[in-house]
Amino acid sequence: MSTLAYEEHLDEIRVEFDALYTWDYDRSRDGLNRLYEKAKRAQWNVSDDLDWSTPVDPWRLVALQAEATGVPPGFPGRALAEIPGSPVADWDEDRWIDFAVHSQCASLSQFLHGEQGALMCASRLVESVPWIDAKYYASTQVVDEARHVEAFHRYLDEKMPTTYPINENLKTLLDQLLQDSQWDLVYLGMQVVVEGLALAAFGMMMGTTQDPLLKQMIRYIMADEARHVAFGILSLQEIYDDLSSADFRERQEFAYEACDLMRRRSLNAELWPSFGVSNDDIMALLPPTRTQQRFQHLIFSKIVPNCKKLGLLDHRDGWLRERFTEMGIIQYEDSSIEAEELTIDSAIEPGER
Repeated sequence: MSTLAYEEHLDEIRVEFDALYTWDYDRSRDGLNRLYEKAKRAQWNVSDDLDWSTPVDPWRLVALQAEATGVPPGFPGRALAEIPGSPVADWDEDRWIDFAVHSQCASLSQFLHGEQGALMCASRLVESVPWIDAKYYASTQVVDEARHVEAFHRYLDEKMPTTYPINENLKTLLDQLLQDSQWDLVYLGMQVVVEGLALAAFGMMMGTTQDPLLKQMIRYIMADEARHVAFGILSLQEIYDDLSSADFRERQEFAYEACDLMRRRSLNAELWPSFGVSNDDIMALLPPTRTQQRFQHLIFSKIVPNCKKLGLLDHRDGWLRERFTEMGIIQYEDSSIEAEELTIDSAIEPGER
């Protein structure tokens, strides 16, 4: 590839933050140390641990998924067909199957782009966190995220018809995380919001896909992501106990803004125009549908309880609780489990490979 062609794929942003050495090498944080040991034992290899010879026919898999779940192809977007005069009211079944295939391409593409953002954020945490325990663990997350980028790219490149560009709302959030000078906001935005949302989305995909290759790949990735969320909770609990009221409000507002960006990202603005539907129509018609609301609520099911665990919901006047109530996601606040237990359900023991 020529230098010019290579540069066409680059997107530069200016970031400034303090890189911190620590000369205290004592490992005093038991939770982080157990998580680090688990991460070292749970490493896997994209090339060796997944069977890439598995044949994948995306259109056939859509039909199998519809048969297995009883849900017609194209949901939640298919809910638009129930609205008289909507731009998809006359789509036939073949069109919905094609849309479902590309909808999965769009979702997998955003996973791919989000994992590259997570790779960059994790590498920043290695430089900026003040404890050696956190630097150790963050270094394992860098390796995890690189592996996830590799896996999603290979699956899209070898098994799916196309890859979509990054969603503008996801890109906005990733840029904000990389540019913010406060490392704990990188934790909050990436480990709690983005990784929490990804964990829920991966769970839904693994539970519905009929592709054994994708199911196994997502299973491995979910085990990694669960550790990443636990890493964020364990780290932020330590510093949020000592924040001033003004600093706490800043983090409440940041968490809400990040969730709002991810809510808008779920409308798949990069997908609809390729099917002749304007994003203006999607913004006007899709959010109020019951199916879309239920989908959005489910993807926030891992974020709300962890915001509560960090004290963000009810600090001072309960500002974030009110915002999450308006979003219709507050009902997930009590579905919390202990931070390190987030790694249990999806854990993969070395002997299973």
